[in-house]
Amino acid sequence: MYRIITPQTELELNDYFAFRYRMLRQPLGMPPGSEKDEYDSLAEHRMIIDSNGVVLAVARLHLNSSDEVQIRHTAVEPTQRGNGLGSLLMTTLEEAAKKMSVKRVTLFARADSIGFYEKCGYKIAGEAPKEVGGVERCQMIKDIPDKPRFLRHPNWCQELQDTWDTEIPVAHLMGIKVHQFTGYVLETRAALNANLNLHGTMFAGSIYSLATLSGWGLIFLMLKEKGLKGEIVLGDGNIHYHKPLTHVPRALCHVSSVEGNLKALERGRKVRVKLKVNILDEDKPVAEFFGVFVVLPPSKKDKAEPKAAERKQQA
Repeated sequence: MYRIITPQTELELNDYFAFRYRMLRQPLGMPPGSEKDEYDSLAEHRMIIDSNGVVLAVARLHLNSSDEVQIRHTAVEPTQRGNGLGSLLMTTLEEAAKKMSVKRVTLFARADSIGFYEKCGYKIAGEAPKEVGGVERCQMIKDIPDKPRFLRHPNWCQELQDTWDTEIPVAHLMGIKVHQFTGYVLETRAALNANLNLHGTMFAGSIYSLATLSGWGLIFLMLKEKGLKGEIVLGDGNIHYHKPLTHVPRALCHVSSVEGNLKALERGRKVRVKLKVNILDEDKPVAEFFGVFVVLPPSKKDKAEPKAAERKQQA
């Protein structure tokens, strides 16, 4: 398990800057201290750590002007690359940028990171000053929309939300919303006021429902990505509650926690899918859900309907 934090204590800041130096400056033969600059005291810093407090990724955001912010010093532990940590950092910092009411985010990308930033929605805008150490870079920009926008697969995310709102009444009553999907992590949120018990904390049953729907939703999106269809049902679920939830109900479900071969649906077989959902109160872990879902292959009728529609269009 890992979590995103804002480094604040002396120990957290020391770990943050040490990681930044090791990843970004030491490979260029630069001395300790070169990882810091004059913007650090005014910037928004984010750090992903594992359950033992080991730093896995870092990034920073600072204002360039009243309309623009810049993301800099983004780094991910090499052994953790490809697990969605970079996308998660970008999403987190872009959320912070929205709260600043800016119009765009800019960054300077090295050649080997351009593809990653393009997947996150950034576009090349021109050349950028060479990095300290002579590394060439280009400037990339992403506009911040007035309305919320999903980082990856916005149409599928909206379809998932519409499915919840129209076919699963409890989701609408609880105010459960798709907050973000990075391609690796699905984050959902719920309205706390709609789920308060007499103690002023979130109902345990509401937390369970948020976790269940989040796991269901990730499988829904994974089926979309693989071009598969199936009916998703909960087979078994266990949840461990650690603390009461009193502020911002969040659920995170990571693709790396999923166990199960969805491709078996193509052979008409049902698939058992195991996964884990982390429940947080804003940034504090409060519960863990372990679910077993069953994905049933589409019926012959469901398979026939698209073909019938195609024949009708051709006619």
